[in-house]
Order: sequence, then structure tokens, then C-alpha cells
Amino acid sequence: MYCIAIDLGGTIIKIGLVKGAEILEFNSFPAKAGSLADNLPVMETVIDRLLGKWRVSKEELSGIGLAFPGMVNPKEKRVTSTNDKYDDACDIDLASWVYRNWETLFIIDNDARLALAGEWCFGAGRNSRNMVMMTIGTGIGTGVVLDGRIIKGTHYQAGSLGGHIVVDYRGRRCTCGNIGCVEAMASSFFLPEIIRTHSKISNEYKAKASSYDFKTLFGLMRQGELEATLLCQDCMDVWAAAIINYIHAYDPEIIVIGGGIMRSADIILPYLKERIDRLVWSPENEVEIRASLLGDNAALLGISCTLSTIKKEKCYEQIF
Repeated sequence: MYCIAIDLGGTIIKIGLVKGAEILEFNSFPAKAGSLADNLPVMETVIDRLLGKWRVSKEELSGIGLAFPGMVNPKEKRVTSTNDKYDDACDIDLASWVYRNWETLFIIDNDARLALAGEWCFGAGRNSRNMVMMTIGTGIGTGVVLDGRIIKGTHYQAGSLGGHIVVDYRGRRCTCGNIGCVEAMASSFFLPEIIRTHSKISNEYKAKASSYDFKTLFGLMRQGELEATLLCQDCMDVWAAAIINYIHAYDPEIIVIGGGIMRSADIILPYLKERIDRLVWSPENEVEIRASLLGDNAALLGISCTLSTIKKEKCYEQIF
């Protein structure tokens, strides 16, 4: 059966028509800043267009899923907390919105957890029983499979806050309110501040690099530029520290890293592997570090996998 999968990014919204492991078609468009409600009419139009173009009837639609960049209660199908993204989402009854328009099942979960589900079902973590996925982008998110099951916890936040573990208690204040989170120390959102405050970079270089993104910095590192190398290595050291914490906490077989940052996987993976192998305390387990196979489509396919599992088990509560 078909499903509609929505990946609600901070700046881009992606909506796909998915059948099993195949994304038949997707549309992406800029999100209207701040308000989820302001984006719903455009989302409705895109969904209706996809269903109409592919002639998918209500009977053929297994459901609609949404990957949200914040804390979610998937059992009650509601957003519980946001972090400067779609702050009105907690007050919107999305399940009613879906049923009113398409009369179908609705699921919602944290975006990194659904990306994990995609990689576990169809990608780099397929057939593993214990894995962690880390997504590096504007923010940093995680998801965890433990003993063959995606963990969620009492309040559905277990495994999903890997970007907010503290790696430097004297570090930078994060948007979550804590100090020294992985996200605050080495994410795209904080990159201008990382460049501005770096102690080993000249003021001239800081002025030149103030608008650089990670793609630019890793490209310059590949060319041997010293300042870009220092910046990239500092961020990779933070990511390595986070991954070591994940290994110590969850004892996975595999760490999968996703996000646009992995376009520089040729630099990142060897660097992380060397540092992690040297510093981690895991005497009986050499954890494999892999790049995502599904890339930006992981959450869309994670929604398909989750809906398929719900249909097979015929019990929503068994999943959430």
C-alpha cells in the first residue's frame, strides 16, 4: 500500500508518496518560518496533488506520517516540545487535520527517530539488533535500536536527545537552555559562532569565513587550508566525543551518521574512526561507523516502515 510521508525540516518541507521501500515522487518547498499552521494549506495542496497524480484512493492509502524536529508523544499523536521551530505545533491537532482531509491513519514521531527507522529497515543498519543513528545538520539528532527494538522511554524521548548530551559543561549555551551540548558545540546552526569565537583563528580569517558552511570548510580542509582544518577538526572531535558517549550508553554494533555533512564522508569517517577507536572503552566490540545509505530520504522511508509494521501487527499500542 501507499503512504504519504512528510519530513518537516526547519527550512525545507519534503512530502513524498512512498510504496514500501520506494519513493515514487516527492515535492520539497521552503517552510514558512515560525508557524506550522501557516504551512498546513501548502502541505494539503501538495498531498492532494500527489494522490491525484498517482490515482491513489483512500482505500489504498495506509496512512500519513510526519517527522517532526522536536519532542513528540507518538502514542497520543501530538508534539510536546519545540525548540525555536514551529512553536505553535503543540497546540495543533494534527491527527484531526489528517482525518478531516484524507480519512486515514496518522503517525508522528521525532525526525531523527524516523530517520533511524528508515536506515534500520532499508539502509545502513539493516539486519542489526543494536544501532545508533546520528543526524548532523542544522541541529543534531539521534535514534537508538536496542535489542531489536527502537527505544522511546517513559516520555518518548529516550535515544532522541543525543544532540543535547553535554560534552563541555563550560561551553556554549544551547538553544535548549543547557550549556555545552553537542549541538551547541558543533552544529550548522552554531557554526558562525564557532568560527567567531575560535581561539586559534585570526580575526582576518574570521571575517572572511563568517558565512562559511560545513561544505565550504571541508572543501578547504581537503585543499590543506590550516584554519579550515582547525575548525573542522574541532567539530569532528565533538562528534567523536558524542559517539563515544553513545557507545558507552547503548553498546551498539553500528553507528550510522546522516545529514548533508556526510558529503564529506571521505574526511569525516576515517577521522572519527581513528579517534573513537583510540578513546572508547569497548574492549570486546569494535563498533562500525557507517554513512547513511538513504541520505535525506531516511525519514520518509522510516515513516513507510513504521506504517507497514503497524498494519502488520494491527495494533498501534504495540508500536508506541
